[in-house]
Amino acid sequence: MRVLVMVKATKDSEAGAMPTTELLEAMGKYNEELAKAGILLAADGLHPSSKGKRVAFDGAQRLVIDGPFAETKEVVAGFWMWRVKDMDEAIAWVKRCPNPMPGPSEIEIRQVFELEDFSEALTPEVTELLEGVRDKLDGQ
Repeated sequence: MRVLVMVKATKDSEAGAMPTTELLEAMGKYNEELAKAGILLAADGLHPSSKGKRVAFDGAQRLVIDGPFAETKEVVAGFWMWRVKDMDEAIAWVKRCPNPMPGPSEIEIRQVFELEDFSEALTPEVTELLEGVRDKLDGQ
């Protein structure tokens, strides 16, 4: 199964505080362990929400909302994409993570939907379309 592992933002990360050399080194070693274990698919940090945008949808209407976004606890500061055997394995790996931010911080783990999760709504045509997109992404 795939999981998205999200580092939640803090007041410091939203203020644009950059990580220390020590934190970068610790995270680099952690990411190296994840890669050696064969579970790391992607990993990146994100700029503060003040540089971001949200697009709100309501029928045909689209509203662009400029950051920053008020609820820091709802903002993602960085992420990993992992392939793990189950949620317990993901939790075990998160527990090994260096503290991702100075002071208190949180990491959220969410399972990613797989194509087979939508089996009731998939027609052969939709399956072919989605698999074609996935093949193109895998080829990049």
